[in-house]
Amino acid sequence: MKQVPIIDVYTAAKLVKDGDTLLQGGFGMTGNPVHLMHALAETGTRHLTFIGNNTGEAGLGGGRLLRNGQLKKIIGSFFTSNPDAVKAAQSGQVEYELLPQGTLAEAIRAGGAGIGGFYTPTSAGTPLAQGRETKVIGGVEQVFIPSIRGNVAFIRAWRADTAGNLQYRMTENNFNKAMATAADLVIAEVEEIVPVGEIAPEHVHTPGCFVDYLVQATLTLEDLGTSASVSSSKKVDDLRMNMARRALAELKKGDVVNLGIGIPTLLADLITEEQGIILHTENGMLGVGPVPADGGGAMDYPVNAGKIPVTALKGSSYFDSADSFAMIRGGHIDVAIMGGLEVDEAANLANWAVPGKPLLGVGGAMDLAKGAKRLIITMTHTNPDGSPKIVPQCTLPLTATGVVDLVITDLAVFAYPAGKLTLLELMPGATLEEVKAKTKAEFLKSERANE
Repeated sequence: MKQVPIIDVYTAAKLVKDGDTLLQGGFGMTGNPVHLMHALAETGTRHLTFIGNNTGEAGLGGGRLLRNGQLKKIIGSFFTSNPDAVKAAQSGQVEYELLPQGTLAEAIRAGGAGIGGFYTPTSAGTPLAQGRETKVIGGVEQVFIPSIRGNVAFIRAWRADTAGNLQYRMTENNFNKAMATAADLVIAEVEEIVPVGEIAPEHVHTPGCFVDYLVQATLTLEDLGTSASVSSSKKVDDLRMNMARRALAELKKGDVVNLGIGIPTLLADLITEEQGIILHTENGMLGVGPVPADGGGAMDYPVNAGKIPVTALKGSSYFDSADSFAMIRGGHIDVAIMGGLEVDEAANLANWAVPGKPLLGVGGAMDLAKGAKRLIITMTHTNPDGSPKIVPQCTLPLTATGVVDLVITDLAVFAYPAGKLTLLELMPGATLEEVKAKTKAEFLKSERANE
């Protein structure tokens, strides 16, 4: 059995050369090779192309390289959460390329598998498809995405043996498994290195043949940034809870459900284990439970797509981001419940870009909107300025076309029977006159709707 060299973080950092393409594992700061990234930040290495879901938080992980001016280009799915990334992109300090989260994961997996690229329906008809080759396959418009490989991959695992076999912990797998296959040089930062044989073969997630070097580094609370503890920032009021309860009424026992950020997250507190609804999170978990009652953080618990620590219900499972999005695109998610900025008469959705702000964060929204068997949108009926969100035609950048099945607002519930926007019912306290006055789109009225 081969022995993989064990080196320190500074020796590892020096293996990255000027102009390299660097893959960085992690989802936020979970499963993030933060010690390797910080060691690289102490070198003079520059002109790097960074590839990862996000750059990390401001001053942490890839965020530190960005702040140092070491990055030439960033490629990922969600940079909005790092104000330094937004500023650097707006000022032209860095080039940037935005990919839907599932597309990014699959492009990396394809690169590691020696596949040149693939077609996907995700992002078709949206700004992210502009300039890319498209083709209609099986009656569905699809976008061609080239595969991704790097010169170096920095990844994070929980345990390694001296042969380089890796084991990931909970939702720390995310992008790490695919990235371990997709670079010329792979350096794994791990919590613990054990002798060969101490990791049972069935517990090996990444075989040692993919790994070139091991670095041992102990994770601390400071390394996890805002994922370190449970957030209490959920915005809860009667109107939002009414929408969450109405969305919950659409779910049935056995449904596999993905909850987006905002109002949809409130459903997680309403769902009981007895209801048999299985929550999925795109960063690699099936069977998501409520937030920890003991106030524990990401050192002790998995995290959801909002980077919030959660518990695992009986029968839960963990997997990497590429497998998670294969579930989504493969039609294995029964219902996605997402927030919205605009929905129109043609069932188009816009929910990822706000006017006047840089288009730097799409996450998994495009994949979920296209891939889920049913899409429910929960949103306030109007914007803070009173302008309608249900419109004849979306004016904001599209998330997906023709995908919305049900819209639940604080005033009404709409659907698309026979392809026509139709008012199904009024929400408590709402009147038909108010709905008409605050809805710009033309709609039909079903017999179920109350006067």
